[in-house]
Amino acid sequence: MKLLQIEQPGKAVWREAPVPDLAEGEVLVKVQGVTTCSHWDMHIMDGIPMFPDRPLSYPYTPGEPGHEAVGEVVAVATGVRNLEVGMRVAAWRDPGGRRQGCYAQYVALAAGHSIRVPNSLAPEAIASLELAMCVQGSMNRLQAVDGVTGKRLCISGLGPAGLIAVQMARACGVREIIGIDPMSDRRDLAKQLGADSVLAPSDSSLPTDRFAQNSFDAALDTTGLREVIEKLMLGTNEAVAIFGVLRDEVKFGPAQWWGGFALLGYGTHERSQAEQALQLIEKGQLDLSPIVTHQLPLTHYAEGVDLLRQKRAVKVLFLPWAGS
Repeated sequence: MKLLQIEQPGKAVWREAPVPDLAEGEVLVKVQGVTTCSHWDMHIMDGIPMFPDRPLSYPYTPGEPGHEAVGEVVAVATGVRNLEVGMRVAAWRDPGGRRQGCYAQYVALAAGHSIRVPNSLAPEAIASLELAMCVQGSMNRLQAVDGVTGKRLCISGLGPAGLIAVQMARACGVREIIGIDPMSDRRDLAKQLGADSVLAPSDSSLPTDRFAQNSFDAALDTTGLREVIEKLMLGTNEAVAIFGVLRDEVKFGPAQWWGGFALLGYGTHERSQAEQALQLIEKGQLDLSPIVTHQLPLTHYAEGVDLLRQKRAVKVLFLPWAGS
């Protein structure tokens, strides 16, 4: 088989490798498609840790950072009870520390980190289930503080996570969805996917007072940027949930201390969240296809990352068997 390995910043190679041996509780998956985790791909190709203060060394783990994958089970190890050869699965959880990632023609996945998905869905419609699981986690945290159903919800950042959140919010009965992003094409896509209104971050109509008539009830930030989050907190009455990877300290001051405001960090990865997201997909309430704006052979990995870096792509679906 072949797989991708980032040997050093800016250099990814497509090379031969042995098909992974299975450990107990694993399944061997023939990968049909794998989508980018945009910031992760760009960070590792640029020589920057995805998470602050985490060590980063090269050559990077073979097949990493690929983790949003769908494929067919072709072998099953001992200890696997719920999956069989011929079933189609998606990787719903990236546990980290694996011996090989999903940027490959075959990958060994823990059966517990795989979830059966319909054969009828095209790769672009299901490969990003892991991201949908993550977003569902943040939506659930907002829901737990009564920040979703019937609320006026702002979603800041309309990249892949934000566009998924727009659809989840609509499915959860949000009264009004406001999307914020500097890029007009992403604002347009958010409108198509269910946002009631979309604004640029510089728009003068954005609320700056938690208790003003136009304030948001709740907000979900997908950028992880301190200045964006602090601005959201000024104009949001009840709760702000941070989905984007946070790299700086955020100022929580007197304006947020009183009045029942909650600032929510990210939670944990749970299978139930993946099952919730999959149910939305099967009901037609969540469509992952629109966030996949480009499809490329995995041999064109560097080109795909450049498309992300130039913001010409929202997400790229790589096809490991194309051209092989």
